[in-house]
Amino acid sequence: MRHPFGKTKSGHDVEALSIHAGDITVTILTLGAIVQDVHLKGVPHSVTLGSEDLAAYDGGELTYFGALVGPVANRIANARAPLGGDVLSLVANEGTTCLHGGPDGMETEIWTVESLSESALTLTLDLPDGKGGFPGNRQLRVRYSVDAPAHLRMNVEATSNKDTLLNIANHSYWNLDGRSTNTGHTLRVNADRYLPVDAASIPTGVVDVSGVYDLREGREFTAGTPVYDHNYCLNGAQGTLKHACTLTGKSGLSMRMDTTEVGLQVFDAGHVSSGKFIGHGGHPYPAFAGIALEAQGWPDAPNHSDFPSIEVSAGKTYRQETVWSFSH
Repeated sequence: MRHPFGKTKSGHDVEALSIHAGDITVTILTLGAIVQDVHLKGVPHSVTLGSEDLAAYDGGELTYFGALVGPVANRIANARAPLGGDVLSLVANEGTTCLHGGPDGMETEIWTVESLSESALTLTLDLPDGKGGFPGNRQLRVRYSVDAPAHLRMNVEATSNKDTLLNIANHSYWNLDGRSTNTGHTLRVNADRYLPVDAASIPTGVVDVSGVYDLREGREFTAGTPVYDHNYCLNGAQGTLKHACTLTGKSGLSMRMDTTEVGLQVFDAGHVSSGKFIGHGGHPYPAFAGIALEAQGWPDAPNHSDFPSIEVSAGKTYRQETVWSFSH
């Protein structure tokens, strides 16, 4: 299914594309390749945060909600990154930090529909050399597909004609219960280590999980003081599809996430809301409305020689696969 979703402030048409299989129906926007809606049979609410108002995504408070962010997701300290003996000068959009590729990141782009079927769609995007300070004419492709009973799969590929940096992440927020906050959700993460951060949310090293940051056996969320906006160093090899986390709501609905990525950013949404914009359910989202689970490379990787590299050589292909599986 394909229908208009409105026009951006700059006059570009945005479409909503829906795919379905088994018990799952997913709607994707051509703006930002956004996962706008995820509905499951027998569940009366969307399990992802989103809005029917394009303005919420087009410069509104839901700018990153559900989007494919990049070309380098997460943060780069001081908006500077070494690459091939040079230092890239990027665009800061969070104090001195470059966040999610800067102010004109992929969440602002209109993707082209390459194909659409009942259960799958493919979108493409070309990023010009130098945009945001990142080198290379980059060609990106994302395929979203659904399988019975209730699986959503995302495959991302990208190439560049110059050596570049690529770290792409889906930035969906999840709330499996349809309640106003994430309270009562239990999250289990397959990681023995995580990255503590400084006041600018830049990693300071790699340490073993402990205390509230140990999610290996599962921990229940309670909306309150923000705690989580950290990268977890997933167990398992880079490029291998592996269990990243399992999120379970009070309702008993569960979402398992598998990915080929080495990191999982866990964000409790304590610092964000939808402001005046109405979300799914007919009301604005308050702080702690959901939990963002972003499969990706480690943040600020170019500035840490001991972090897994996010460099992609000219002519080589960046690949990511992430799968979300829902069950009662």
